[in-house]
Amino acid sequence: MTSADETPVRVGVFGLLGSGNLGNDGSLEAVLGYLRAEHPEAVVDALCGGPEVVATRYGIPARRLHWNRGEYRTASRAGAIATKGLGKLVDAVRTAAWVRRHNVVIVPGMGVLEATLPLRPWGFPYALFLLCASGRLLRTRVALVGVGAAAIGNRPTRVLVRWSARLAAYRSYRDAQSRDAMRAMGVDTARDEVHPDLAFALPTPRASAPSGPPGLVCVGVMDFHGGNDDRARAEEIHRRYLDGTIRFVRALVEDGRPVRLLTGDKCDAPVVAAILDTVDSPLVTAAEAASLADLMKETAAADTVVAIRYHNLICALKVGTPTLALSYAAKSDALMAQMGLAAYCHPAREVDADRLLEQFRALEQRSPELRQTLTERNLAAAQRLEHQFTALTAALFPAADHAHALREAP
Repeated sequence: MTSADETPVRVGVFGLLGSGNLGNDGSLEAVLGYLRAEHPEAVVDALCGGPEVVATRYGIPARRLHWNRGEYRTASRAGAIATKGLGKLVDAVRTAAWVRRHNVVIVPGMGVLEATLPLRPWGFPYALFLLCASGRLLRTRVALVGVGAAAIGNRPTRVLVRWSARLAAYRSYRDAQSRDAMRAMGVDTARDEVHPDLAFALPTPRASAPSGPPGLVCVGVMDFHGGNDDRARAEEIHRRYLDGTIRFVRALVEDGRPVRLLTGDKCDAPVVAAILDTVDSPLVTAAEAASLADLMKETAAADTVVAIRYHNLICALKVGTPTLALSYAAKSDALMAQMGLAAYCHPAREVDADRLLEQFRALEQRSPELRQTLTERNLAAAQRLEHQFTALTAALFPAADHAHALREAP
């Protein structure tokens, strides 16, 4: 606890939060839950992508991550290019000034050390580098908590990510492959730990009993065009993914199965519209989820889930629903293996509707067994996340950790 003559610890949270990605916001929600439970005296605010959303939804003050509101729009005219360049300088000053006001800054989860989706080095990787460099210079502890990482081919992006990780005071990862990737990029990971994704710390809604035949199938979709190294064939990848998904949904409808389409980011809306227009069946509906809690409720009501977005998968697995992953990155394969469903991954870049249907039917045949497996794996994940938050307190709030130890002593 903070005594009357002590200044409350100031904690900042940083990232593309409140920008429409439900997974990122779910990671923030998990960290805020930890802070409010274990460090209620902390004064928390955010530097983030969607400050209005974060302030309204989570009740903390928030500032915009980038000075230039068009940071993630392609600049072609001279004026727009000049504005972007000026924004980089302004952001360096703004970030340092914000970091200076804090004792601790937490980057909650998210794939901040990867480029498995299209990413420009001077966007978020540069912003993360400014944060970590400012923290080192100003002696503010920056923690990358439960983050994702992957090998990066683009040299500028790789350099910025590597130095961001090196400059952070604390690092933990959401899977072993992320830690291995950072080690391969030259980061000393000897003291870094691996824990389940932060979303596993969120409350789990009461699961529904499996519906009678024909049971509901949730299909998570994504505006998928491949990754950073796929730009030359991005449209081909998108077309193949969309065509395969439409064929799969149509086959489910022909079997009389109701289908519920799920998203994880506001940019996925065109894919939902394309499926609804093409399949054109009352059996196909779209959910309007505003949080991971909403997604968990949707997936808990389903017999089976087929999804591509990482946090759609987490939501389904967390509520114990048998799930098939359209995998676009190693993180999805690692998650499915961790939860005992390694055999039920299908490549998102090469969607084969016939093969996907075979895997789907095989998954449903093992549904009771897999539900039991997921119950056991979820319990283990929750226990491991308790250790994550204990380690975080010890690393970032040593005085609070010492006080807690004294209270617990006999």
